[in-house]
Amino acid sequence: MVSEVYFTPREAAEYLRTSVSTLAKLRVYGGGPEFTRIGRAIRYPRNLLDSYMTSRIVRSTSDKPNSNPGTSKANP
Repeated sequence: MVSEVYFTPREAAEYLRTSVSTLAKLRVYGGGPEFTRIGRAIRYPRNLLDSYMTSRIVRSTSDKPNSNPGTSKANP
């Protein structure tokens, strides 16, 4: 049986190659990867970090990342 891997904010920041403070700001203001809270502890499931990164893929710097991974971007 394979169990889900959960990262602490520091581990998640390393995995995403960003800073711990960036993840903290994204938790407060939104727009970041989904997370779970166990008491005061924050944990990020690895599969949700992967989904978040996949949802942020763009073709050019003028494209905006898809803010809602459940929807697809409309083609003009």
